[in-house]
Amino acid sequence: MQYDVETVQEYLDQIPKERTEAVQKLRKTVADNLPEGFEEGIQYKMIGFYVPHSRYPDGYHCNPNDPLPFINIASQKNFVALYHSGIYANKELHDWFVAEYPKHCNYKLDMGKSCVRFKRMDDIPYDLIAELCQKVTSQEWIDLYEKNIKKK
Repeated sequence: MQYDVETVQEYLDQIPKERTEAVQKLRKTVADNLPEGFEEGIQYKMIGFYVPHSRYPDGYHCNPNDPLPFINIASQKNFVALYHSGIYANKELHDWFVAEYPKHCNYKLDMGKSCVRFKRMDDIPYDLIAELCQKVTSQEWIDLYEKNIKKK
């Protein structure tokens, strides 16, 4: 589901009430554990954590007017999603996350290239998400992005 919002609070106000607590806790987990150099706002009609233009003036290669995305949180139709670009760009980080996930959750991992889907609000592994957020600094993300993703 997409919400036509301009602020994180507007986003939180529009999601289904049964997801509000989980999304707020997920947002706080990410915000409290990301290293310095990331900012929060609305990006792609979701809650986004990104490298701002003040730190990375080139912006995102798909649209240089957008800051460099890193993590997004979304309330979709049937699940809450955490999009983590580092999982997509770094095989070692991806493999670590996949191996750790069963130690933190009672249900099978539901994951795409960068998207982790949570269908049960009571089984979101906040401690694992916190640890994941701590693993990549904004400079490491810029370097990884330029090496693996950005079109030269």
